[in-house]
Amino acid sequence: MKTNRELMLLRMRLARRAASRGVTLVEVLIVVAIMALIAGGVSFMILPKYKETQIKAATTNASNIRQVAIQYVALKSAGECPTVQILIAEKELDSTGDTEDPWGNPFTITCGDDDIAVSSPGPDKKENTEDDIYAGPVGGEG
Repeated sequence: MKTNRELMLLRMRLARRAASRGVTLVEVLIVVAIMALIAGGVSFMILPKYKETQIKAATTNASNIRQVAIQYVALKSAGECPTVQILIAEKELDSTGDTEDPWGNPFTITCGDDDIAVSSPGPDKKENTEDDIYAGPVGGEG
């Protein structure tokens, strides 16, 4: 028969062996599932704000390009409508600046009777849809 001391040593060895086995697959899967839930919740909250920010940035950039185009027509052009490329070539716009919308499409400058508008196809990348971005009265809001 084993003494109390031997039984205690045996229990300690078994406890050490159990503790050194590591993590089971079920425990790893539970941690991965929890992390996926957290990531999904964060992206669910952030994605709409990111899209809203892209639209605001496109609107601001279109307004800036419109102001440059208005000044260009008033001071340098003989009534012809500039393009973004002309404004870059004339160094009115910085080529490293925001001459494209956040979705990678170039802005389009349209000249009307007495005013200029700048537009972008918007998030769907298709022109003449309801999500288009406008700065100016031609085809959009003033």
